[in-house]
Amino acid sequence: MDQDPASPGIAEQILALLGEGRDLAEMFLTPGWRQNQILIVLGLIVLAWLMRKLTAARVQDWTRDREGWPKYRLRMLVQIRHRLMLIYFVAGSWAVYAVMRQVTWPSRSYLVGIAATLATAWLVIAFVSRLVQNRSLRRLLTWGLWIYATLYALELTDDVVTFLGSVAFQMGDLRISMLSVLKAFLLVAALTTMARLLTQSATRNLQSNEDMSPSMRVLAIKAVQVTLYGIVVVTGIRALGFDLSGLALVSGAIGVGIGFGLQKVVSNLVSGIIILLDRSIKPGDVISLGDTFGWIDSLGARYVSVVTRDGKEYLIPNEDLITSQVVNWSYTNKLVRLDIDFGAAYGSDPHKVRAVAIEAAKSVNRVLSQPNPPVCHITGFGDSSVDYTLRFWITDPADGLSNIRGNVFLALWDAFQANDISIPFPQREVRHLNDPTRLAERPADG
Repeated sequence: MDQDPASPGIAEQILALLGEGRDLAEMFLTPGWRQNQILIVLGLIVLAWLMRKLTAARVQDWTRDREGWPKYRLRMLVQIRHRLMLIYFVAGSWAVYAVMRQVTWPSRSYLVGIAATLATAWLVIAFVSRLVQNRSLRRLLTWGLWIYATLYALELTDDVVTFLGSVAFQMGDLRISMLSVLKAFLLVAALTTMARLLTQSATRNLQSNEDMSPSMRVLAIKAVQVTLYGIVVVTGIRALGFDLSGLALVSGAIGVGIGFGLQKVVSNLVSGIIILLDRSIKPGDVISLGDTFGWIDSLGARYVSVVTRDGKEYLIPNEDLITSQVVNWSYTNKLVRLDIDFGAAYGSDPHKVRAVAIEAAKSVNRVLSQPNPPVCHITGFGDSSVDYTLRFWITDPADGLSNIRGNVFLALWDAFQANDISIPFPQREVRHLNDPTRLAERPADG
C-alpha cells in the first residue's frame, strides 16, 4: 500500500482518532449538563423499551385484523411493528429536545439533538433499505449508511475520510484507496436498486401493452435489463478510477478467447434474439420438438421453458429451436385437425356408419362444429372390416390431444352400440395337419 508523503501516516491518524475518542469519553463522564443529557437519552431509551412492551401485542393484533390490505401495506406494518422501540425513541427524543430548546440554553440540549438525529437517520435507513431485495447487499448497505450517519452526526466524517483516503494501493498510474472502493460500492448498490425498480416498472408497462406482440415484449424487457445493468457495471468500474479506453485492446483479446470458450452460450443468446425478432415462437404457443409436446411458458436469454401436460418443465436451448424441426401447433392460428381410424363390420351400412360417427364426434365438447365440422371417409376394405377415418378440429391443443381422442372413441362406442353397428375383430380358422381322424380318411397308396 502506498500513501501520499504530504499526508500524515496511518499510525498517526489512528492515534489521533483514538485521542479524540478518549477526549469525547472524558467529556461525557465529567459531571455537568453533558452528563445530564446522556442520562436523559438513557431514560428515553428505557421509556421507549417500556412503551414497546406495553403496545407490541396490541399493534400485532391490529395488524392481523387488516384483511384485504395490499401486500406492500402489510409489509410496512410488519416493519413498523419490528421497530416500535426506535419509533418511540425518535418521537420522545424530538419532543424532549424541542422542550429543552425553549426552556434552557441550546448547548444544554445539544447531545439530545444528536441522539434524536441519529435515531431518525437509523429509522429512515431501516425503511429505505427494504427496497434492496438481496439480503446480503441490504445488510451491507444498511450498516454502511448507519456508520456514515453516525460519523456525520458526531462530525467525524472529515477525519475518517482522510484516513480511508490514505489507505490505498498503487497499480502503475492507477491508485485505488479504501475511500474510492467504499464510494464505488455505495454507488453500485444505489444504482442496482434503482435499476431493479425501473426494470420492474418497465416490465409491468410492457406486459400490459396490447399493441406489442408477446415476443416483442420479451425482447423489449431484455433490452431494458441489459441497458440498465450495463450502465451500473460501467459506472462502478469508472468509480474505482479505471480508464475504460485503455482496456479496449485487452478486452478485445479477452473477448476472442471467451468467444471460443462460450461458443454455445453465444449461439443460444443470438438464437434467442432471432426467435424474438421473427416471432416464430412466443409465450403461450403449443409446440412439439422431438418427443416433447407442451406449451411455451417463458422465453429466456439462453433457453425456452416448455411445460408439458404431465407438469414437467423442459428447458430447451434456443439453438435447438432454430436448427431443429419444430411443430408450432398455434403459429398462425390455434386450429388443429386430429384423425382417428376405426373399422365397422361389412354388414353395417357405410352411409349410416359415416353419419353416426360424425354426430358422435360433434357431441364431444371440444370438437368444433363450425367452421370446420367433422368428416368421415372410407379408407379401404380390410380383411375383417370396412376401414374409416374420422377427422375433426379443435382450438385448444394445450389442453391435451390424447384425452380428446379418447373422448371421441368413447362417443363412437356409445353411438355404435345404440345404432347396432358392430366393430368386428379378426377371425382365424386353424387346421391341424397331423389330425389322426383325417389321416385315417386318406386312401392308401397303391
